[in-house]
Amino acid sequence: MKFKIGVLLTYFLQLMIASIIVSSFITGYYVFAIWGAIAIFLTFLPMIVERRINMTIPWGLTLLIVLSLYLHLAGEYFGWYLVFSPYYDKVAHLVSGSTVALLGFTVVLLMDRYTEMNFNRPMIVFMIIMITMAFGAFWEIIEFLVDTFLGGNMQHGNTDSMLDMIFVFLGALIVAGTGNLYMRKFTITEVAEIFAGNLRLKRKNSGNMPESELKKENGTQNPDENIQ
Repeated sequence: MKFKIGVLLTYFLQLMIASIIVSSFITGYYVFAIWGAIAIFLTFLPMIVERRINMTIPWGLTLLIVLSLYLHLAGEYFGWYLVFSPYYDKVAHLVSGSTVALLGFTVVLLMDRYTEMNFNRPMIVFMIIMITMAFGAFWEIIEFLVDTFLGGNMQHGNTDSMLDMIFVFLGALIVAGTGNLYMRKFTITEVAEIFAGNLRLKRKNSGNMPESELKKENGTQNPDENIQ
């Protein structure tokens, strides 16, 4: 039931993004049409990734990606950033921060399982936070460039930018904290299956794997072995 509702919400938000694109063309706001086109393309990336690398991405992660893109696009197009200032902006950054953190967590789990890199729990938590904060800083740079060279109004002073980064950080902490709890309870392989969906990739050099790595691949490793 949750799956069906999540998928329907994802389709609905994609439809809303598409409506902004059409409306922008009709009214002559072509900048929003371009941003909308980029956003709608990004919402289909999970489906493209699923087909290209043969894995199933959880519907919840796809929904968060689409929701984050819609909140930022609609916030600018409808002026919600100003109408509901400063709350809308902070909620949008909290959601996007959580989304990026979850994406970062998924990537790190995939790297741990399907490459020669073997991360322990503290390192994974650290990488989640660093990846998310790096994205937050990159987004603030984009806002600055848009305001400076395109006449935008995305940033409202140093305090606003710092609060944005703080809420992105909070999103990272939520995901990192949740991931840490899961990694204390399950093996990293089991957590990968929970957060990264149905994995059907081939691990590199699986034929020469040591016994501990084979246990990790098969999900039979003792959970305490992940705690270092």
